Amino acid sequence: MTPARSIPLLLFVLVWLSTGWFGSWEGNPNNATRLFAAIELVERGDARIDDWAPLTIDKAVFDGHVYLDKAPGMTLLALPAVALADAVTGDRATGIVRSVGDTRLDRFLKLRLRLAAITVPALLTAIAAVLLYDLGLALTGRAAAGLVAALGYALGSPIWGLSTTIMGHAAVAALFVIAVWALARAATQGRGVPALLGGAALGYAVVVEYQAVLAGSAIALWAVWRLRGHPDRVRLLGLAAAGGIAGLMPLLAYNLIAFGTPFRIGYAGVQGFEGMQQGLFGLGMPRLFVLFEIVFGDRRGLVWVAPILVLAMPGLVWLAEDRRGKDIGLVAIAVVMVGLLVNAAYVYWDGGNATGPRHAMAMAGLFALGLAPFWSRLRHGWQRMATVGLLGLSIAINLMIAAAEIFAPPEYRFPLWSAVYDLRFRHGDLRTIPSDWWGWTTWHGLWLYLGLALPLLALLIAQVRQQEVRRGSS
Repeated sequence: MTPARSIPLLLFVLVWLSTGWFGSWEGNPNNATRLFAAIELVERGDARIDDWAPLTIDKAVFDGHVYLDKAPGMTLLALPAVALADAVTGDRATGIVRSVGDTRLDRFLKLRLRLAAITVPALLTAIAAVLLYDLGLALTGRAAAGLVAALGYALGSPIWGLSTTIMGHAAVAALFVIAVWALARAATQGRGVPALLGGAALGYAVVVEYQAVLAGSAIALWAVWRLRGHPDRVRLLGLAAAGGIAGLMPLLAYNLIAFGTPFRIGYAGVQGFEGMQQGLFGLGMPRLFVLFEIVFGDRRGLVWVAPILVLAMPGLVWLAEDRRGKDIGLVAIAVVMVGLLVNAAYVYWDGGNATGPRHAMAMAGLFALGLAPFWSRLRHGWQRMATVGLLGLSIAINLMIAAAEIFAPPEYRFPLWSAVYDLRFRHGDLRTIPSDWWGWTTWHGLWLYLGLALPLLALLIAQVRQQEVRRGSS
């Protein structure tokens, strides 16, 4: 198999293995409320989570009944995993004690959460990593540049840990990458299927996280501009719009099942979070001090959990100055700025239990795209070595986060050290497939992962080097 074919395959396997190997806590309210709704939809065909209400603080109340208070996209995507687990094990939620700490309940929820995470956000992140590699390669002509961007996104940022959850941040980040890749391909090749796919990715991103409509609108406007001179623009834009409408349909279907009307959303009935009544469901004006905290702060600062992304912004600026990728660079910058500003405008900006600025992480894929032009401009060996070192540090940090704690408690200062490393990682308090399901120790589960992932990474790098040599000799 040629490097051109093997690199995307190896990258996909490495990222999917990495994001699927580790797990997050099934009792976290953001995971739990989405999972409870999925279980009820599968087992009773009803979106009410009345019986689960005492187990989560994230809930909405309408007409005396309790519901998911989030956008339903991840719940809907989790339905096949829940149905599969029910069919294979024969277990049902009926008869299980709904009590915190009940061993049978914990295992019931853990299996369904793990299957949902592996088959939805982990899979989407792996797909998006391959497409980001392809975008980086197309924009720079360098396989190494595409690989640095893909690894910086999928393994060098909290997207790795967020892909072990069924919160929407990792899924939206992936859908944004898929949308830009597909719509750029539609504009270049004039093909209808990518236009349809790009529109559907943008539409479903809103079903996963309502605020995705803001950054998604920037991508949609870019697509209209990119296609403005195309001779087949009417057909392509029509297909993209049709895809967007199709992507939104599951939201209307869920609302009809849950509330009997397509025009009610869970946020309108949120309980216990009075800040959600401020502005537009908790969104007000962006605050400068919050923006500083999101980027540099010791509690949620992006620079601490994804230092490699420090290099991505100059890369995006250079891309926006390059004639070949100017429009993609500009739309990526727009998505990054919208992500940061929306996070800074949110009343609960710190995300509660979170490692890193989780509410801003939907921008991560298009942000990491800037690493490709950054790498392509490096001219000296020491510059490349320093960049590889920073990428390696970012991957090590996020391996620790994904294995130990993506939900750092809010009371910890510098949680990367205090809540992730000191409280959990150094004591072997990890979640891996072997330790959760095969009876292995957590350390053995981690060593097995490294034994699988490091050879994959080495083979991937070797294939990229071979591709770079072929490029240089052509």
